[in-house]
Parts: sequence; C-alpha cells; structure tokens
Amino acid sequence: MDPDDLLSAVENELQSDNLDYRSRLLVRESLLALQNRWGSKALSNRLSSSILKRANDLLTSNPGEIGFPTLRDRMRERTDSATILEFLRELGQATHQTTRLEIGGSTALILNDLLRRGTDDIDVVNEVPAVLRTNHDLLNRLSSRHGLLLTHFQSHYLPTGYEHRLHYLDRFGDLDVYLVDPLDIFVGKLFSKRDKDLDDLRMLKSNFSRDEIVDRLRSSATELENDQNFLQNARRNWYILFGQPLPA
Repeated sequence: MDPDDLLSAVENELQSDNLDYRSRLLVRESLLALQNRWGSKALSNRLSSSILKRANDLLTSNPGEIGFPTLRDRMRERTDSATILEFLRELGQATHQTTRLEIGGSTALILNDLLRRGTDDIDVVNEVPAVLRTNHDLLNRLSSRHGLLLTHFQSHYLPTGYEHRLHYLDRFGDLDVYLVDPLDIFVGKLFSKRDKDLDDLRMLKSNFSRDEIVDRLRSSATELENDQNFLQNARRNWYILFGQPLPA
C-alpha cells in the first residue's frame, strides 16, 4: 500500500469518536509504521492540527499487543501515471527516429488506472528497441530522475494474438507507444508463479467478469496451457481467486 494512501485513511478514521478497540489498534500501528518511514517530525507536519493530539495520544498509548505485524513491510510508494508519462515524454524527446514501443505489465495497468502500486520497470514486449537500449546515458538519467527502468519480457508470456488487441496510448516525440490489453495482461499473469503477479490478479479481478476471462482463456491461451508448469500455476491461481477448478 502507498504510505500517502495509508495516511489519508488514518486521518479519516481519526475524525471519528467511536473507534472500537481493533480500529484504534490498526490506526495506532499505521501511525507507527508511517512514523518509522518518515520520522516523527515529518509525520506530525503531515497531520492536520485538528487530529494531531488524538494521533499523539494513540502513539504514546500501550495496548499491550501487536495486531497487524506485516503492516510496515507492505508499504511502498506507488508509481502514478503522471510519472510514467513524464518518463515517456523525456524518452521520446531524445528519440530521433520513429520508434514503436509496446508496453505491458504493471506499467500498462497503472496507465489504465487499474492498478495502484509501485513499480521500477516499464515492461516492453520482446525487446527494447536498439535506438533506446544503446543510449545508456539517457536511460541512466531517466532512471535517476523518475525511478524507472526500461526492461523487457517475451511475448510468449501473453495470450496468442495480443498484438491485434493493443491500445494506442500516444505519440511522444518520435516514439509511438501502445499498451497491451488489460485482459491479456490478466490472463498472462494467471500463468505466473510469482507472488506479486498473484497480488496483482487479486486487485484486478473485479475489473473483468468471469465470463470475459474464460472467453479469453479459451480463445487465446492454448499455447500457455500447453506448458505444464504454466498450467499448474494457472490452476493454483484460479483456485485462489475464484475457489473453483480452472475451466476446461
């Protein structure tokens, strides 16, 4: 979760005079996690004056237990679409020949406002074009400024025919950017064994009907299903997400 989102939720809860014990414990541990991340002074400066005293009272209280031990480890600044677009604009301004970029993964989902989390990578399908990947000075500057790297993944991790379902994002200088269809990304992640892909699936599944997902699986995922390791991953993830066997 993003620390600023957590702070906003904490401030909203602190407006209430009727917090039960468990809620007070969650708010207190959220404040402690934010304090650990930002420091006491920075946290105080971010809290509105109307709730500062209540927050400090909770911070100095001793409930005698820890109710949410994973809270600190689950915080990470999210990457917003504005940062990604700034990266692409600067990249495009330095690209002096017409170049096509196909972007998938979490970056495409963030740009579609379907995912809220941090990422370090802009995942390009198959390979980063030579005109970009050989410009090391530019990529290093962009990484330092925006915290993002151009990386790549192979298209065999996507459903068959993904290239016919790409969505045009925009032209940035000489750079034409296309995004992989969100449902293709969902189906591709379904066959992954990575925990972060399962976490993304959990957040994404409410954006698609079960019938939509099954249709895409049946029409475009045959090659993924032919890999027994991929198929085992998909069966596991589907059961976790929906509590049922993977559709035939």
